Parts: sequence; structure tokens; C-alpha cells
Amino acid sequence: MLASVKFILKIQQRSRWKATVLQCSLNQPNKCSSLHTYPHPAGLVLQERKATLRSNFLNTSRCFSIPLVKKVSEKFYVGSTQGDERVQALYKGLMEGKRGALAESITLVESRHPYRKAQAQELLTLVLKESRRKYKEEGSNTLSFRLGLSGPPGAGKSTFIEALGKHLTSEGHKVAVLAVDPSSSTTGGSLMGDKTRMPELSRDKNAYIRPSPSGGHLGGVTRSTNEAIVICEAAGFDVILVETVGVGQSEYNVADMVDMFVLLIPPAGGDELQGIKKGIVELADIVVVNKADGSLLPDARRIQSEYTSALKFVRRRSKVWRTKVTRVSSLKNEGIVELWKDMMQFREDTMEEGELEVKRRKQYKIWMWSHIEQHLLYTFKHHPKVDPVIAEMEQKHHNQLCI
Repeated sequence: MLASVKFILKIQQRSRWKATVLQCSLNQPNKCSSLHTYPHPAGLVLQERKATLRSNFLNTSRCFSIPLVKKVSEKFYVGSTQGDERVQALYKGLMEGKRGALAESITLVESRHPYRKAQAQELLTLVLKESRRKYKEEGSNTLSFRLGLSGPPGAGKSTFIEALGKHLTSEGHKVAVLAVDPSSSTTGGSLMGDKTRMPELSRDKNAYIRPSPSGGHLGGVTRSTNEAIVICEAAGFDVILVETVGVGQSEYNVADMVDMFVLLIPPAGGDELQGIKKGIVELADIVVVNKADGSLLPDARRIQSEYTSALKFVRRRSKVWRTKVTRVSSLKNEGIVELWKDMMQFREDTMEEGELEVKRRKQYKIWMWSHIEQHLLYTFKHHPKVDPVIAEMEQKHHNQLCI
């Protein structure tokens, strides 16, 4: 006969969930001992909570008074997970090109749990160390080609990636697609439907598609897109495609993460004035007019001509490359081969001039400061003296009249 039973109890404190593993005696069900308490993000928990436990063994519901620690002393930081078995297993799987390890690693770097964040940092440290070693020994040939793809909603980004991705895999490339899907501002959920528009590429063994929610992060990307790119490169993918959410003129964070920034526009993408406006257009290395087929072909030719004219007034950012405007039909696979040749020409020219290496160094600096800003904000919001008064301050400002 069982003498005791274990429960996993979830306790809600200020809209945050906290888990505690309990062991309760069947003979004296009112006596429970806390075996382990998972850390609260703020490091603080209440002295005591009352909760109802339902047991299949007791077939009853009883109210227990659960003693909890006042403060969680266990803290996780970079280096605290050194030698972690899970991290080592994921790193080994990435080096062997296992898709399961790749998927789990990206999930790890996207996690907000303190311990998993420490594991992710440890994994990234190992991956970056190996990448630097390969670069020193083999040079720029070890660098992947990072492509950022952005554009307004309805421009045909997913269909374009399907056509370009299939062409690349047919030439022997390994393609990873990081598709960012917008998150709902009310529920926080994401549809993650970009993959449904890539049925052929999804079945390709040389391609990997990973949809991720934006999580409310501005700029068209997620907060962990940089980390996901590095993880995909470690798994052996030599072409990384980052598809942003449908964005406007001022959302271009992906340009600071990739080697080449591609702006995709529909045939009805505005007039010449839209091309002169500052923002996303002046950061594009190549502008692609999609859906150039059927009745939209005349409109595609017109917008190509207008953007070509408008880009003459945009200051060049490269000594060896001038932004081109081309048109393609993703549905009919027209213009894809010529577009890829232009992309490879861009890569060769910028690599030969040394601009690609300079861009990568600048991007690592931006990545570093972005990481610092996120960490400082997280630390401030979960500080023991700040966290208890956040809800009070929010309610106080909410009740104030707008002036």
C-alpha cells in the first residue's frame, strides 16, 4: 500500500505561476512537506499559501497549508550550468547536424525561464567558440550567407521563400528559414501559419523551417533571432533566410542581423515618392518586385522603373554595390535564378572588399548592446523592491485622468 503521494502544485502570485513539488502522507493527508520549489522570477515567494489538492488515490479534495521558503537563494548566471548534460548533448547533436537537437536548441534560446536562459548562454558560448575556431583555420569560406527578407503584408514573402529555397536546395545548399509570425496584442498567441505556404520546402531534407512568434518585440523580428541564426549555422546550414512579419517603413531591425537585406514589395507598392522616403528602403541591398505575372505584369514593370529612379537619390552604403531593383514571379518561378546570381555577386563583392567582415563585427556589437538592454530591463522589473509595486504603480497611472 502506498504510504505517500507526490503532487505538483501551481501557485499564482501576482499573475505569475510558481511550481512546488509536495509529498503528502495518505494516512495524514493534512501533513505535506515541500520537496522542491522552482525559483520565482523575482526570487521572492509568500510565506504561506492555501491550496486545494486533488488526488486519484484519496478521491477527495482537501485544503492544505503549504509552507514555502521566504526567499529563493538559488540564482542562475552564465557559467553556473557549465558541464550541464543537456547542454553538452545539444551541442553534440548540433555538431552532428541532427534536426531534433536544432529544434530543441532554438526552443532553449527562446525560453524566458532563468535556468534555461543560463543553459542557452552556455550553449551559445560553446557554439561561438567553435565558429571562431573554424574561421581562424579555414577563413571566410566557413561563413554562411544570411539573408533578411522583409516587406509589407501580402507581398508574397512565404511563397517567394518557397521558390528561392527549392532552387537553393537543388543546387546543394542547406537552407534554414526563420519565419517570424506576429503575436496577438490581446491574447499573446500567434497563428504560425507561414509554414503552410511552403509545402514543398517543408518536405525537403536539406531545408529546415522554424516559425517563431514575435512576442510583441518590435522591428519585425523576435528577441532571440540572432541566437537562432547562430544555432542554425552550427547545425551546418550555409544559407539562412530570416522572414520578418509584415512591416512598415520604420521596422528594419533584421538589417542589423544579416549580410544582405532584401525588400520585397507587391506590384502596387506605391509611387516614386515611396522609394525616396527614409527608412526601410534606404537599407535594402536589393528590392524585389514580386507577383510579376498575369495582369499584374504591367504594374510590376512600372513600379520597378519608379523605384529604380527613386533609388538614385539614396546615398550608397557600399563602395562596391549599388541597390538593384528586380522583378520575379514566385508562382511561376520566373526570375529566381537571375536573382540568386545577383545575390551571390553581392556576397562575392562585399567579401572581397572586406565589407562583409566589417558588417559582421558591427552586428555583434549591436547584438551585445541589445542583450544588455534586455537583461537590464528584466533585472529591473524583477528586482525584489520593484516587483511588488509594479501592479500598484500601473493601477495608479491607469486611474489618473488623461491631460
